[in-house]
Amino acid sequence: MSSTRRWCHGPAHRIARVYRSAPIVRSVAPGTRSSAPAARSAVPGSRWSARAARTAVAATALLALAVTACDGGVHGRPGGSGLRDPYFPKAGNGGYDVSHYGLTLAYDPGRARLTGTAVITARATEDLSAFDLDLKGLRVTSVAVEGRGARFQRAGQELTVRPHDELRRGETFEVSVRYSGTPQTLTDPDRSEEGWLRTADGALALGEPVGAMAWFPVNDHPSDKAAYDLAITVPQGLQAVSNGELSEETTSGGRTTFRWHTAEPMASYLATLAIGHYEITRSTLPGHLPSYVAVDPAQAAASRPVLARLPEIMRWAQDSFGPYPFSSTGAIVDRPEDAGYALETQNRPVFPGAPDLPTLVHELAHQWYGDSVTPETWRDMWLNEGFATYAEWLWDEDHDGPTAQQTFDALYRSDDEDLWAFPPARPTDAAHISDRPVYDRGAMVLHRIRRTVGDDLFYDILQGWAAVHRHGTAGTADFTAYVEKKAPDKDFTEIWRDWLYGDGKPAHP
Repeated sequence: MSSTRRWCHGPAHRIARVYRSAPIVRSVAPGTRSSAPAARSAVPGSRWSARAARTAVAATALLALAVTACDGGVHGRPGGSGLRDPYFPKAGNGGYDVSHYGLTLAYDPGRARLTGTAVITARATEDLSAFDLDLKGLRVTSVAVEGRGARFQRAGQELTVRPHDELRRGETFEVSVRYSGTPQTLTDPDRSEEGWLRTADGALALGEPVGAMAWFPVNDHPSDKAAYDLAITVPQGLQAVSNGELSEETTSGGRTTFRWHTAEPMASYLATLAIGHYEITRSTLPGHLPSYVAVDPAQAAASRPVLARLPEIMRWAQDSFGPYPFSSTGAIVDRPEDAGYALETQNRPVFPGAPDLPTLVHELAHQWYGDSVTPETWRDMWLNEGFATYAEWLWDEDHDGPTAQQTFDALYRSDDEDLWAFPPARPTDAAHISDRPVYDRGAMVLHRIRRTVGDDLFYDILQGWAAVHRHGTAGTADFTAYVEKKAPDKDFTEIWRDWLYGDGKPAHP
């Protein structure tokens, strides 16, 4: 299972020994794919007679057939090991599109051991002889494609799978991976931690930008979204909270299994799993929207006032951004030491400690901008963070706080050079995709659009953008084209040139 493992072994090697003991001939059985070197023909009348030549030809044919059987007659090409994302070029993989992840997991917090089986349903987008999944660490014990054992290799984060039979373009296939081990905590380029975070009473899995591969094999890039079913078994007395809806909870033999179902497409970085002791609150919000909130008992009292405003925030957000794109909502609140940041995990954002009101508004706004409309690449992060930051401005404006214009002016007058370090649509590298220009200057771009088109059309743009790309992915070029189409009589040249893509501090508008 190392990177030097042979794809194929067994009968072909035994046949090869027979071949090497026979005379070398030019004749090869018709239709074989032997790559054996050609040499001189047997000399008539010599001791290497026609009979020996026939033996050599037969051995060659058997060798070719064995090799063909081993690779399943595959004539496609390997899928790409990475999608060449501008900042994470090895993230994701080419050649297929995932539609569903079925994860069956068990976790022992005392030993920090995770055991899992991932069943991945995908469609080949080209003829494939092999394809890659992202998986960091963990020991893979077996891989099967369409129920047949498949060869695999490990190299860094790449799990390369070679199916027995060819995968044709357009074919839907199923790959099953069995694995186990101690999941890793990964460190981002900006030094924050993601992946599998051990906590005092369990674990917390966070994925942005490429942490999902720390706990399940995945096409780990936001451009490939899928539905999820997750079953997680933990010691009795612990809860396990994930995305979507809890469909079943059963206890047997001192272990409890929680089954979670996420029907709407989800980017892998938005998948989460929180294991530990939680106070669970279930309710139904206006519009028959289920809410599931899990709070660490130590954070319950401090979280209660702000989480009580969840129905109010959701009602305001739907008025501002359009219909809620998912089938449930909620939140996960862990302790401050468990994670260094809040994250907009789909359906229920994660908070390290009791959230304040602006942070709760921000992460819930992400359900529209980032979770439903997901960035095409990590260069498009401002479409997540600029929108969610502007949602905070709009909330303040609608709730007796400063207007968005006042917030814009205060930022512009500030002496914070970090705000102008780079344009929001062009972060300098992977370490800066979550820096202030992506958040605050991204929000300033939206405010400039609002001032150009007026409030009525601006809210049409906000809601229309969320509707047109609902449950999909989109990039910055898609957004600028959409805005120009919605307001064809307006000139956005200066906004795009100076505020979205321009270096330095633009002239005051």
